[in-house]
Amino acid sequence: MNQRKATAERMTSETRIQVELNLDGTGKVDIRTGIGFFDHMLTAWALNARFDLKVVAEGDLHVSQHHTVEDVGIVMGSAFRQAVGDKAGIRRYGAALLPMDEALVRTVLDLSGRAFARLDIAWRPVLGPVGFDYALTSEFFWAFARAASLTVHVDALHGANNHHMCEAAFKGFGRALDEATRYDAKLGGALPSTKGGFDG
Repeated sequence: MNQRKATAERMTSETRIQVELNLDGTGKVDIRTGIGFFDHMLTAWALNARFDLKVVAEGDLHVSQHHTVEDVGIVMGSAFRQAVGDKAGIRRYGAALLPMDEALVRTVLDLSGRAFARLDIAWRPVLGPVGFDYALTSEFFWAFARAASLTVHVDALHGANNHHMCEAAFKGFGRALDEATRYDAKLGGALPSTKGGFDG
């Protein structure tokens, strides 16, 4: 069986982004976005999904982190949609309940062909210098969901530390995608859809 790989890029006046993704990898990463914490989150995502991921991004970080984070989500989602193909024989649904110290985050998703993202995470006020704008987590998930045409719900059931809640969300997203993209022998290569397709 051929590995499910894809490349995608986005070149605008705000960002220049290139992504390589292999859904049948082992978790190898090469991630350079210019935002250290975001690199850490994408690494955690890929390792938990067991996807190989390369992301090279140059963005207008002198303006804000927003364009880079959102556009990386767009390009990663586009690569994912290409790599997963017609979804024949895969499980389609995935879920993860992931703890990280005091934080507990639930992630549930459906490779439905319909784009939707809902994040219910109560970020705590940040005192002192801000290294990462945690509110951009929603922008990344929404951008990925739109480009990949999937539905994802992320809920922080418990949590007091922004780093822990954010990392649990990215790790859980990776684990849920790993589950959803696995082949199900019971399907015998059929599409996991009562409609016979994923056209929205």
